[in-house]
Amino acid sequence: MIRASLIELEAVIAIASLKSFRAAARQLEMSPSALSHAISALEQRLGVRLFHRTTRSVSLSAAGEHFVRRVQPALREVSSTLDEMHELRDTPSGTLRINTSKGAAEIAVLPMLLELRRRHPDVRVELVTEERFVDIVAEGFDAGVRLAEAVPQDMVAIPCGGDLSMAVVGAPSYFASRTKPTKPKDLLDHECIRRRMASGQVYRWELEKRGREVAIDVRGALTLDNDDLVLQAALAGAGLAFLSDRAVAADVEAGRLVRVLADWTPPFPGLRLFHPSHRLVRAALRAFITIVRESTARERRPGKPGTSKKA
Repeated sequence: MIRASLIELEAVIAIASLKSFRAAARQLEMSPSALSHAISALEQRLGVRLFHRTTRSVSLSAAGEHFVRRVQPALREVSSTLDEMHELRDTPSGTLRINTSKGAAEIAVLPMLLELRRRHPDVRVELVTEERFVDIVAEGFDAGVRLAEAVPQDMVAIPCGGDLSMAVVGAPSYFASRTKPTKPKDLLDHECIRRRMASGQVYRWELEKRGREVAIDVRGALTLDNDDLVLQAALAGAGLAFLSDRAVAADVEAGRLVRVLADWTPPFPGLRLFHPSHRLVRAALRAFITIVRESTARERRPGKPGTSKKA
């Protein structure tokens, strides 16, 4: 059997790509004479000439073209496998790319990633927030964080925080001359701050009580596309808002907002950290999963607030 070392195979690919022994030698951190000797030794063992060489140019022979065409994909696979093995080492390192929504990032994901950086300073983090749901594999993310109901079935899903809940709220000034709603249909008699989603659709307020689910297409003169703006408008008395109870908890406690229809906004399954089931889990992601699980165990204590169904 004719054998070739990894460096000889890399040398052939480098010379074919750069069309220069000298440039390939620099890339491989070898002397030109050592590189030339390695290629000559390989050609001798193979019994074919891989390159046509003159004082001015280097080009692949027909045999060399066939050799490169067959070897290059295999060499890429070997290189990729070696990189994966490096990523599986015990010490987390490299860049961890996470995709989530802005709301989920603020209430859960960012604090966990900051803890990851504190524990593992060699890990670099790239957090991308967007309302649209993305294919994390196609777009090069290590993992995503979304509501449980939105996670694809072929993904590994890990609870990321406790159950969540919504809240219908309004400012005291809004209720000064209005009766508080006691059932979902009462919302149709109120000025509500509507929320336009990334899809372009206006979100219908989803309420539930003892298994009865109601989706209300609320009315209102103000339609916004950002939860922060919805909260500001509600605080200003512009109308009722439908937001995560975590987002409004401080304002409700301080009396700046009044919560209504609390019995129609029960907890629901919350966020999930998810990643592809077919991909090796890198050390950086394993470390983040550990932090997510620790945080979730604390979060599931009774009395913890939730977040938005739009997270």
